[in-house]
Amino acid sequence: MKITEKRDYPKTYFWKKLVPYAYLTPVMLMISALLFLPIILVIGYSFFDNVLVTSESHWVGIENYKTVLSDTVFIGSMKNTVIFVVMNVIFHMVIGMALALMVNAKCVAGWIKAVFRVIYMLPWMFNATVIAILWKLLLNPNGVINFLLTNFHITGGTVEWLSDRGIVFWVLTFINIWAGYPFYMISILAGLQGISSDLYEAASIDGASSVQSFLYITLPQLKPILISIAMLDFIWTTQNFSLIWLLTAGGPSHATEMMSTYVYQMAFTNYQYSKASAAAVIILLACIVLAVFYVRNQTRED
Repeated sequence: MKITEKRDYPKTYFWKKLVPYAYLTPVMLMISALLFLPIILVIGYSFFDNVLVTSESHWVGIENYKTVLSDTVFIGSMKNTVIFVVMNVIFHMVIGMALALMVNAKCVAGWIKAVFRVIYMLPWMFNATVIAILWKLLLNPNGVINFLLTNFHITGGTVEWLSDRGIVFWVLTFINIWAGYPFYMISILAGLQGISSDLYEAASIDGASSVQSFLYITLPQLKPILISIAMLDFIWTTQNFSLIWLLTAGGPSHATEMMSTYVYQMAFTNYQYSKASAAAVIILLACIVLAVFYVRNQTRED
Protein backbone atom coordinates (compact mmCIF):
# COMPACT_ATOMS: atom_id res chain seq x y z
CA MET A 1 0.00 0.00 0.00
CA LYS A 2 1.42 3.32 -1.03
CA ILE A 3 1.53 6.01 1.63
CA THR A 4 1.40 9.54 0.33
CA GLU A 5 2.85 12.31 2.44
CA LYS A 6 0.62 15.32 2.86
CA ARG A 7 2.39 18.53 2.10
CA ASP A 8 1.24 22.11 2.40
CA TYR A 9 1.50 24.05 -0.74
CA PRO A 10 3.76 27.13 -0.46
CA LYS A 11 0.82 29.45 -1.01
CA THR A 12 -1.24 27.86 1.79
CA TYR A 13 1.74 27.91 4.13
CA PHE A 14 2.28 31.61 3.38
CA TRP A 15 -1.31 32.52 4.31
CA LYS A 16 -1.13 30.45 7.50
CA LYS A 17 1.92 32.44 8.56
CA LEU A 18 -0.07 35.66 8.12
CA VAL A 19 -2.98 34.57 10.35
CA PRO A 20 -1.41 35.76 13.67
CA TYR A 21 -0.67 39.16 12.13
CA ALA A 22 -4.28 39.44 10.97
CA TYR A 23 -5.43 39.07 14.60
CA LEU A 24 -2.85 41.57 15.83
CA THR A 25 -3.54 44.22 13.19
CA PRO A 26 -6.70 45.79 14.78
CA VAL A 27 -4.98 46.05 18.17
CA MET A 28 -1.83 47.54 16.66
CA LEU A 29 -3.90 50.06 14.69
CA MET A 30 -5.74 51.07 17.86
CA ILE A 31 -2.51 51.44 19.84
CA SER A 32 -0.98 53.46 17.02
CA ALA A 33 -4.01 55.75 16.88
CA LEU A 34 -4.00 56.31 20.64
CA LEU A 35 -0.23 56.69 21.01
CA PHE A 36 1.31 58.06 17.84
CA LEU A 37 -1.54 60.22 16.50
CA PRO A 38 -1.55 62.58 19.51
CA ILE A 39 2.24 62.90 19.29
CA ILE A 40 2.05 63.77 15.60
CA LEU A 41 -0.71 66.32 16.27
CA VAL A 42 1.25 67.97 19.10
CA ILE A 43 4.35 68.21 16.92
CA GLY A 44 2.22 69.75 14.18
CA TYR A 45 0.55 72.23 16.56
CA SER A 46 3.96 73.45 17.72
CA PHE A 47 4.60 74.97 14.27
CA PHE A 48 1.32 76.89 14.10
CA ASP A 49 -0.21 79.77 16.03
CA ASN A 50 -3.66 79.99 17.65
CA VAL A 51 -4.41 76.29 17.20
CA LEU A 52 -7.66 75.00 18.77
CA VAL A 53 -8.53 78.54 19.88
CA THR A 54 -9.62 80.08 16.59
CA SER A 55 -10.53 78.64 13.23
CA GLU A 56 -7.62 80.48 11.66
CA SER A 57 -4.13 79.24 12.46
CA HIS A 58 -0.96 80.33 10.71
CA TRP A 59 2.35 78.63 10.08
CA VAL A 60 4.98 80.26 12.30
CA GLY A 61 7.83 77.78 11.98
CA ILE A 62 10.01 77.59 15.08
CA GLU A 63 8.72 80.85 16.60
CA ASN A 64 6.85 78.97 19.34
CA TYR A 65 10.08 77.21 20.30
CA LYS A 66 11.92 80.54 20.42
CA THR A 67 9.19 82.03 22.61
CA VAL A 68 9.18 79.08 24.99
CA LEU A 69 12.97 78.88 25.27
CA SER A 70 13.15 82.64 26.01
CA ASP A 71 10.42 82.45 28.68
CA THR A 72 11.97 82.92 32.13
CA VAL A 73 9.27 80.72 33.69
CA PHE A 74 10.15 77.86 31.33
CA ILE A 75 13.87 78.31 31.98
CA GLY A 76 13.13 78.22 35.71
CA SER A 77 11.02 75.09 35.26
CA MET A 78 13.91 73.43 33.41
CA LYS A 79 16.32 74.24 36.24
CA ASN A 80 13.82 73.01 38.83
CA THR A 81 13.24 69.80 36.85
CA VAL A 82 16.96 69.05 36.52
CA ILE A 83 17.60 69.61 40.25
CA PHE A 84 14.44 67.69 41.18
CA VAL A 85 15.30 64.71 38.96
CA VAL A 86 18.98 64.50 39.93
CA MET A 87 18.25 64.72 43.67
CA ASN A 88 15.48 62.13 43.43
CA VAL A 89 17.62 59.65 41.51
CA ILE A 90 20.57 60.04 43.90
CA PHE A 91 18.54 59.72 47.10
CA HIS A 92 16.37 56.94 45.69
CA MET A 93 19.56 55.05 44.89
CA VAL A 94 21.18 55.64 48.29
CA ILE A 95 18.08 54.92 50.39
CA GLY A 96 17.05 51.94 48.25
CA MET A 97 20.55 50.45 48.48
CA ALA A 98 20.77 50.96 52.25
CA LEU A 99 17.37 49.40 52.93
CA ALA A 100 17.98 46.51 50.54
CA LEU A 101 21.28 45.71 52.25
CA MET A 102 19.56 45.90 55.64
CA VAL A 103 16.75 43.55 54.61
CA ASN A 104 19.20 41.17 52.93
CA ALA A 105 21.57 41.02 55.92
CA LYS A 106 22.06 37.52 57.35
CA CYS A 107 22.30 38.78 60.91
CA VAL A 108 18.66 39.93 60.87
CA ALA A 109 15.97 37.42 61.81
CA GLY A 110 13.51 36.35 59.10
CA TRP A 111 10.39 37.72 60.79
CA ILE A 112 12.07 41.07 61.35
CA LYS A 113 12.96 41.20 57.64
CA ALA A 114 9.35 40.45 56.73
CA VAL A 115 8.01 43.23 59.00
CA PHE A 116 10.47 45.82 57.73
CA ARG A 117 9.88 44.77 54.14
CA VAL A 118 6.19 45.58 54.56
CA ILE A 119 6.97 48.91 56.29
CA TYR A 120 9.46 49.96 53.63
CA MET A 121 6.95 49.07 50.90
CA LEU A 122 4.13 51.25 52.30
CA PRO A 123 4.89 54.40 50.23
CA TRP A 124 4.61 52.39 47.02
CA MET A 125 1.17 51.07 47.95
CA PHE A 126 -0.43 54.52 47.63
CA ASN A 127 -1.11 56.40 44.42
CA ALA A 128 -0.20 60.07 43.92
CA THR A 129 -3.60 61.35 45.07
CA VAL A 130 -3.47 59.53 48.39
CA ILE A 131 0.14 60.60 48.99
CA ALA A 132 -0.70 64.23 48.24
CA ILE A 133 -3.68 64.27 50.59
CA LEU A 134 -1.70 62.50 53.33
CA TRP A 135 1.19 64.96 53.22
CA LYS A 136 -1.09 67.97 52.90
CA LEU A 137 -2.77 66.91 56.14
CA LEU A 138 0.58 66.30 57.85
CA LEU A 139 2.10 69.59 56.65
CA ASN A 140 -0.98 71.70 57.28
CA PRO A 141 -0.29 74.74 59.53
CA ASN A 142 -2.50 73.01 62.11
CA GLY A 143 -1.24 69.54 61.23
CA VAL A 144 0.65 66.89 63.16
CA ILE A 145 4.15 67.92 62.09
CA ASN A 146 3.72 71.55 63.11
CA PHE A 147 2.08 70.45 66.37
CA LEU A 148 5.03 68.21 67.29
CA LEU A 149 7.70 70.72 66.25
CA THR A 150 6.02 73.52 68.20
CA ASN A 151 5.41 71.48 71.34
CA PHE A 152 8.98 70.17 71.42
CA HIS A 153 10.22 73.74 70.83
CA ILE A 154 12.07 72.75 67.68
CA THR A 155 10.50 75.64 65.75
CA GLY A 156 9.48 79.02 67.09
CA GLY A 157 6.07 78.91 65.44
CA THR A 158 3.97 77.48 62.66
CA VAL A 159 5.85 76.63 59.47
CA GLU A 160 4.09 77.07 56.13
CA TRP A 161 5.64 74.02 54.52
CA LEU A 162 3.78 74.24 51.20
CA SER A 163 3.48 78.02 51.01
CA ASP A 164 6.94 79.24 51.97
CA ARG A 165 8.84 79.87 48.74
CA GLY A 166 12.17 79.23 50.48
CA ILE A 167 11.45 75.64 51.55
CA VAL A 168 8.55 74.35 49.45
CA PHE A 169 10.80 72.97 46.66
CA TRP A 170 12.83 70.92 49.14
CA VAL A 171 9.66 69.70 50.87
CA LEU A 172 8.27 68.55 47.52
CA THR A 173 11.56 66.84 46.70
CA PHE A 174 11.53 65.03 50.05
CA ILE A 175 7.96 63.80 49.51
CA ASN A 176 8.76 62.46 46.05
CA ILE A 177 11.89 60.73 47.38
CA TRP A 178 9.78 59.13 50.11
CA ALA A 179 7.21 57.99 47.54
CA GLY A 180 9.72 56.48 45.11
CA TYR A 181 12.47 54.68 47.02
CA PRO A 182 10.60 51.30 47.32
CA PHE A 183 11.09 50.69 43.58
CA TYR A 184 14.86 50.88 44.09
CA MET A 185 14.76 48.77 47.23
CA ILE A 186 12.84 45.93 45.55
CA SER A 187 15.01 45.97 42.42
CA ILE A 188 18.30 46.07 44.35
CA LEU A 189 17.10 43.42 46.81
CA ALA A 190 16.28 41.10 43.90
CA GLY A 191 19.78 41.72 42.53
CA LEU A 192 21.42 41.05 45.90
CA GLN A 193 19.63 37.74 46.26
CA GLY A 194 20.89 36.73 42.82
CA ILE A 195 24.58 37.17 43.77
CA SER A 196 26.27 33.86 44.57
CA SER A 197 27.38 33.49 48.18
CA ASP A 198 30.52 31.72 46.91
CA LEU A 199 31.90 35.08 45.82
CA TYR A 200 31.62 36.49 49.34
CA GLU A 201 33.08 33.33 50.89
CA ALA A 202 36.08 33.48 48.54
CA ALA A 203 36.58 37.17 49.34
CA SER A 204 36.38 36.42 53.08
CA ILE A 205 39.01 33.70 52.76
CA ASP A 206 41.27 36.18 50.96
CA GLY A 207 40.84 38.59 53.89
CA ALA A 208 38.55 41.14 52.22
CA SER A 209 36.62 43.43 54.55
CA SER A 210 32.88 44.12 54.30
CA VAL A 211 33.56 47.41 52.55
CA GLN A 212 35.87 45.76 50.02
CA SER A 213 33.32 43.03 49.35
CA PHE A 214 30.69 45.70 48.75
CA LEU A 215 32.92 47.72 46.42
CA TYR A 216 34.43 44.86 44.42
CA ILE A 217 31.65 42.25 44.45
CA THR A 218 28.26 43.77 45.25
CA LEU A 219 28.47 46.96 43.19
CA PRO A 220 29.90 45.33 40.01
CA GLN A 221 27.26 42.60 40.19
CA LEU A 222 24.49 45.19 40.66
CA LYS A 223 25.80 47.62 38.02
CA PRO A 224 23.39 46.56 35.21
CA ILE A 225 20.39 46.81 37.56
CA LEU A 226 21.49 50.16 39.00
CA ILE A 227 21.97 51.70 35.55
CA SER A 228 18.60 50.42 34.33
CA ILE A 229 16.56 51.64 37.30
CA ALA A 230 18.39 54.98 37.35
CA MET A 231 17.52 55.59 33.68
CA LEU A 232 13.90 54.60 34.26
CA ASP A 233 13.78 56.90 37.28
CA PHE A 234 15.17 59.77 35.19
CA ILE A 235 12.37 59.31 32.65
CA TRP A 236 9.58 58.83 35.21
CA THR A 237 10.63 61.75 37.40
CA THR A 238 10.99 64.05 34.39
CA GLN A 239 7.40 63.19 33.46
CA ASN A 240 6.12 63.48 37.04
CA PHE A 241 3.00 65.63 37.17
CA SER A 242 0.25 64.34 39.45
CA LEU A 243 2.04 64.61 42.80
CA ILE A 244 3.51 68.05 42.00
CA TRP A 245 0.21 69.43 40.77
CA LEU A 246 -1.81 68.08 43.69
CA LEU A 247 0.64 69.41 46.30
CA THR A 248 1.69 72.81 44.97
CA ALA A 249 0.42 73.24 41.37
CA GLY A 250 3.83 74.70 40.56
CA GLY A 251 3.58 77.47 43.16
CA PRO A 252 4.04 79.56 45.09
CA SER A 253 5.31 82.05 42.49
CA HIS A 254 6.65 79.24 40.27
CA ALA A 255 8.94 77.98 43.06
CA THR A 256 8.02 74.37 42.25
CA GLU A 257 7.24 74.86 38.58
CA MET A 258 8.40 71.82 36.60
CA MET A 259 8.35 71.31 32.85
CA SER A 260 5.27 69.09 33.16
CA THR A 261 3.26 71.64 35.16
CA TYR A 262 4.44 74.42 32.84
CA VAL A 263 2.96 72.59 29.83
CA TYR A 264 -0.32 71.96 31.67
CA GLN A 265 -0.75 75.56 32.78
CA MET A 266 0.24 76.94 29.38
CA ALA A 267 -2.38 74.72 27.71
CA PHE A 268 -5.30 74.56 30.13
CA THR A 269 -4.91 77.77 32.13
CA ASN A 270 -3.52 80.21 29.54
CA TYR A 271 -5.03 78.37 26.53
CA GLN A 272 -1.81 78.83 24.55
CA TYR A 273 -1.86 75.41 22.98
CA SER A 274 0.81 76.17 20.38
CA LYS A 275 3.40 77.17 22.98
CA ALA A 276 2.33 74.28 25.22
CA SER A 277 2.87 71.91 22.29
CA ALA A 278 6.36 73.33 21.68
CA ALA A 279 7.24 72.83 25.36
CA ALA A 280 5.80 69.30 25.26
CA VAL A 281 7.95 68.45 22.22
CA ILE A 282 11.05 69.66 24.09
CA ILE A 283 10.16 67.33 27.00
CA LEU A 284 9.51 64.51 24.51
CA LEU A 285 12.96 64.96 22.98
CA ALA A 286 14.59 64.85 26.43
CA CYS A 287 12.72 61.63 27.26
CA ILE A 288 13.66 60.10 23.89
CA VAL A 289 17.35 60.76 24.59
CA LEU A 290 17.04 59.05 27.98
CA ALA A 291 15.08 56.19 26.43
CA VAL A 292 17.78 55.65 23.79
CA PHE A 293 20.44 55.38 26.50
CA TYR A 294 18.22 52.93 28.40
CA VAL A 295 17.62 50.73 25.34
CA ARG A 296 21.33 50.76 24.44
CA ASN A 297 22.19 49.72 27.98
CA GLN A 298 19.64 46.90 27.92
CA THR A 299 20.91 45.72 24.51
CA ARG A 300 24.49 45.72 25.78
CA GLU A 301 23.43 43.61 28.78
CA ASP A 302 21.67 41.09 26.55
